[in-house]
Amino acid sequence: MQQQFSQWLQAQGYEFSDITALLSVLGLILVISIAIHFIFHRIVLRFVERMAQKSRRRWRTVFFERKLFSRIAFILQGVIIYIQASLWLKPDTVVLEWIQTVTILWILLYILLTVFSLLDALLDMSQGESRLKGLPLRGLFQSVKIIASVVITILAVSALVGKSPLIILSGLGAMTAVIMLVFKDPIMGLVAGIQLSANNMLEVGDWLEMPAYGADGDVIEIALTTVKVRNWDKTITTVPTYALISDSFKNWRGMEQSGGRRICRQVLIDATSVGFLNEDDIARLKKAKLLAPYLEQKQTEISQYNEQNEFDLSSLVNGRRMTNLGTFRAYLLNYLESRQDIRQDMTLLVRQGQSSSSGIPMEVYAFTATTKWAEYENIQSDIFDHIFAVLPEFGLRLHQSPTGHDFSKLAQAKDSTLSGR
Repeated sequence: MQQQFSQWLQAQGYEFSDITALLSVLGLILVISIAIHFIFHRIVLRFVERMAQKSRRRWRTVFFERKLFSRIAFILQGVIIYIQASLWLKPDTVVLEWIQTVTILWILLYILLTVFSLLDALLDMSQGESRLKGLPLRGLFQSVKIIASVVITILAVSALVGKSPLIILSGLGAMTAVIMLVFKDPIMGLVAGIQLSANNMLEVGDWLEMPAYGADGDVIEIALTTVKVRNWDKTITTVPTYALISDSFKNWRGMEQSGGRRICRQVLIDATSVGFLNEDDIARLKKAKLLAPYLEQKQTEISQYNEQNEFDLSSLVNGRRMTNLGTFRAYLLNYLESRQDIRQDMTLLVRQGQSSSSGIPMEVYAFTATTKWAEYENIQSDIFDHIFAVLPEFGLRLHQSPTGHDFSKLAQAKDSTLSGR
C-alpha cells in the first residue's frame, strides 16, 4: 500500500522519496487514529454515559464507573492501528514490525485492564446480592487477576522476543519450584477460600472470634490472602486466610440466626444463710404473685407426704420441708418465664452448682429475645439487679470476700468494746 501510495503521488505530479512517502503514510495512520479516538471517546462513550445515567439497571452504571467501555475502546483503537499498519506499510520492514509489536503490547495491556474492570464491576454488583454473600468472590477474582496477569505477561514477552508462547512456557517449567514458592500464600489462600465457601464456614458480616490472632469482631472482607476483621474497639485485624483452615475459630453466626443470645452467669450464695422456711416466712412469701402458686402446690405436696409417712415434725430432720434456697430457685425460674425479653422456646433453667469455699453457685441459664449487644447487656443487668435486691426477702445473703470496709468495721467494734471496759 505504501508503494501504491507513492505511485499515485507520482501520477499526480509529485515526486517523493521513500522516506517522505513513509512519513506521509505514518502521518495518515496517525490522523485516522486521532479521528477514531475522537469518535469513540467524544461521541460513542458520551452517548453510552448518558444512557447509563438514565438507565435503572445497575450493571450499566457499574460497567461505566469501572471504565470498562473506555478500555474496550482502546483495544479497538489498537486493533485498527495494527490493521492500518499492515495495509499501508511495506511488509518485512523494521517500521512495520516495530508498530505491530507496540500495538500488540498496547492491545494486551488493555485486554488485561478490561478483565480487571469486568471483575471489579462483577464484584460491585455481587455486593448487593444476598445469594452471593457467602461466596469469597474477592479472593476468587484476585486469583483470576493473577492468572490473567501471568498469561498476558507471557504473551507480551513472546511478542517482544518473537517466539511462540509455548517455548516460553516450556522454559518456565524449570521455574515451577520458584513460582510455587513466590505464590505460596496466594495458592494457599485460594484453596482456603474455596474450602470456607464450600463448607459455609465464614461469610462477610459474620462475628469472628480468633484469640490467637487478636480477632474479635465483624468480618468486613475475605480476600485472597487475608481476612479483615473489624474488632469491637474499631481496630482492624488481618488474619491469613489459610489460618482459618489450619487453626480453630469461633463463628457467632449461629447465635445471630437463632435470634437468642445466651445468659450464663452465677450468683454465689452464702451457705450459712440457707435454712428451712417457717409458717411466717411462707405466709409472707405468698404475697408474691409469681411465688404463690408454687408455695401452695408445694405445701400440699409436702403435707401429704409427711402425713402418709407419719413423721414427727417436732424434729427438723424428719419429713420434708421447704428451704429458702429451693424457694428462691423456683421464684427465679418463674420470674424468668414471666419476662417478655427472654426466649421461652429455648433452654431456660436455674440450677445449683457445686458448693465450695466461695459459696453455693446459683446459675441462670437462659436466652434473650435479642442478639444486639447493648440490649442483651441491659437485659442481663436488669435480671441480676433484681436477683441481688430480692435475695434478702428469702433470708439469703451473697457470698463475698471481706473487704477493707469490713475489716475497718471490725476494728472499730473491737476498739469500742475495749473502751467500754
